[in-house]
Amino acid sequence: MASSIEEQVEDIGKKWLNEAKVKYYSKTDFINKEIEKALKKAPSKNGGNGKNYPDIKVLIQTKNMRQIPVIIEVKGKKGDLIKTNTNNEIDNKTKDGNANYTNISKFAVNGAIHYANAIIEYTKSYKEVIAIGLNGYKEANEIKTEMAVYYVSDNNFLIPKNIENYTDLSFLTDSNIDNLIEKIDNLNLTDEDIEEKAKEYENDIEIKLKSLNQKMQDDLKISVGSRVELITGMIMAGLGVENIIAPLEISDLKGEMGEKSNDGYVVINKIESFLSERNLPNEKKKMIVNDLSRVFIYSDLWKTINGESKLKSVYTIVKNDIMPIFTSAKHLDFTGKLFNILNAWVDIPDSDKNDVVLTPRYVTELMAKLAEVNKDSYVWDYATGSAGFLISSMKLMVKDAEEKIKSQKELNEKINKIKYQQLLGIEKRSDIYLLAVLNMILMGDGSSNIIHKDSLREYEGKYEQGSLNGTDFPANVFLLNPPYSAEGKGFIFVEKALSMMKNGKAVILIQENAGSGNGLPYTKNLLKNNTLLASIHMSDIFKGKAGVQTAIYVFEIGKSHNEKQIVKFIDFSNDGYTRQNRKKSGQDVNLRNTDNAIERYNEIVNLVLYGKQYLHYFSGEEYIEDTITLNGDDWTYAQHKKINTIPTEEDFKNTVKTFLDWKVSEVLKEENNCLGKN
Repeated sequence: MASSIEEQVEDIGKKWLNEAKVKYYSKTDFINKEIEKALKKAPSKNGGNGKNYPDIKVLIQTKNMRQIPVIIEVKGKKGDLIKTNTNNEIDNKTKDGNANYTNISKFAVNGAIHYANAIIEYTKSYKEVIAIGLNGYKEANEIKTEMAVYYVSDNNFLIPKNIENYTDLSFLTDSNIDNLIEKIDNLNLTDEDIEEKAKEYENDIEIKLKSLNQKMQDDLKISVGSRVELITGMIMAGLGVENIIAPLEISDLKGEMGEKSNDGYVVINKIESFLSERNLPNEKKKMIVNDLSRVFIYSDLWKTINGESKLKSVYTIVKNDIMPIFTSAKHLDFTGKLFNILNAWVDIPDSDKNDVVLTPRYVTELMAKLAEVNKDSYVWDYATGSAGFLISSMKLMVKDAEEKIKSQKELNEKINKIKYQQLLGIEKRSDIYLLAVLNMILMGDGSSNIIHKDSLREYEGKYEQGSLNGTDFPANVFLLNPPYSAEGKGFIFVEKALSMMKNGKAVILIQENAGSGNGLPYTKNLLKNNTLLASIHMSDIFKGKAGVQTAIYVFEIGKSHNEKQIVKFIDFSNDGYTRQNRKKSGQDVNLRNTDNAIERYNEIVNLVLYGKQYLHYFSGEEYIEDTITLNGDDWTYAQHKKINTIPTEEDFKNTVKTFLDWKVSEVLKEENNCLGKN
């Protein structure tokens, strides 16, 4: 086996930097306190607790004072430059989603990207890094070098993007920086990149949460009814507030038995401090703390067994396994996953009516697109759950703002307005309300318009905090997956919300038979002031969680339905996903894209908004245009499906063929019988 020439290759890299007059820092040189602290805090490239030592470090600065760390990892054997997977992506993870330290330690690019992730995750100042793998080997007594340059950033979900194929490091010179930055800023993620990263996060979330839930069930014997509050509170305590409140550390839980110093009080005090810095109304903060105190203080989870409380046992897993995903998973309904997984063992009355199953992200995003959510939308949800609809809407609203507003100052102002004024949700159940608050805090709005009330009996359609407190919320988008046990299968919520709206769109995910008579009288009443635009027969999106057939109904608000109005009926039972319900498996097993799922979801949006000319993955039989009556009981796809009773020529041929096959078999049977008698 050829010996490594890593030191010689490293000298070549340093020579290039000297020739380019670029200041660099060697393996043991101190670049700055924040970066060095991050490299020390992150897991080493071998997976242990030792410090990370990149071979070469550079800190470039642009004309507008944008500072970007450059990390160069060097190797010295042929074939040690980079390791990618079958999708040509950097292969730094194992099949179960954990870090692949074998690849990280062996290959130059993989190691550089590991260091880049460490800097982004464990510093506040540096959210973008250039990761360079430099490898060399001897061939015919000559040193051959090869290099790959990647850009990693927090805004790009830490997805490494190849910048360009360089042969040396001269692209880091001051005169070339502008050109480099232009290339970096044009490395936009595709929608497919973002979707794949979202699925990766969701799969990691699901696997880690299921493992934690299993431990709470089997080893710690923690009741199901306490788990949502327990994990929600721990995440709040573990977040901290930058420069004000340090995140809760595992070592803070010392197992003391004092009434005011036990682990439960330590966690609650951290939660209370966290909430105080989020500008929540006192009554909201008090309600959350009182609710969480039931688990952290008034249960026995703080009591020690062999010197360690159950709280510490759980928080150790939360801190090490859950928090890194939670803080990275941008624009995902993290707590919706949390709720569904932690309630896997719950036997809840009426669960077959889907009252407690939260809507999957890919469905909330579909519905937000059907409602044509944009930067100027005002979106509300009368049964907000974990705020999944609001998160999907926020994502579309911010994206639309970024595309249309060119002034950075105006864009920042608009994004703040979206988060603080243009999203509102009402949730009755206190445990799920906590999830919504936590989700929206993560999204950066401080949970400003998440309201803990009964939306049917207590909410009057107004802002309830902040500078707009007491004024009407000008909703023009209504998204809802209601409790199906409510009147009209949940359409009572729709009637109330739409009565307060002047115009816009409403998109409702509901038990399908609500549209065939079980939603009366609400469905009939809705047509007096609103127009039904589409009815979508859904696939089994709640497989294993709720045994109901659902549909999405799309309305135009403020315009009476005309019997001549064409309504689009779509059979979406084949949405491209294959589903299973394996308790311990992640999303990559339980939800698999086996038939162009992403394309099918996009096509549904195009069909509803623009018509049948966009038919591609769906057939003409799965898309019907028809009218409805004003009775409110003929809204389902099945009621409009045309069954052709006139035989075709092909039908005739098949019938004749079947008859002839039968006739021949009878003749042969008779001949065989005759031969048998002889």
